[in-house]
Amino acid sequence: MAAAHQRQPLRPWQIRERCFNVRRRGLDPVEIRTFLHRVADELTVAQTALLAVQEENVRIKNALRAWQSAQSASHRCR
Repeated sequence: MAAAHQRQPLRPWQIRERCFNVRRRGLDPVEIRTFLHRVADELTVAQTALLAVQEENVRIKNALRAWQSAQSASHRCR
C-alpha cells in the first residue's frame, strides 16, 4: 500500500497570494482578498504561538533531564 501524500502546512504568504478564477456571477474579489488576508494574519499568530510552545517544550524537557541526572547522581553518592 502506498503512503498517503502528506500536504505541507499552508504559509500565510500562500493564503495572501492565492488567486481564484473569476466567474460571471462570482464572489466579490475585494471581499475574498480581505478575508484571505485576515486568515493569513490569524495563521501567522497561530504559527508563531506554536513555535513558542515548541521551544518552551524543548527547554522544559532539557531542564527535566538535567534535574533527573542530578537526582540520579546524588542518590549514587549516598
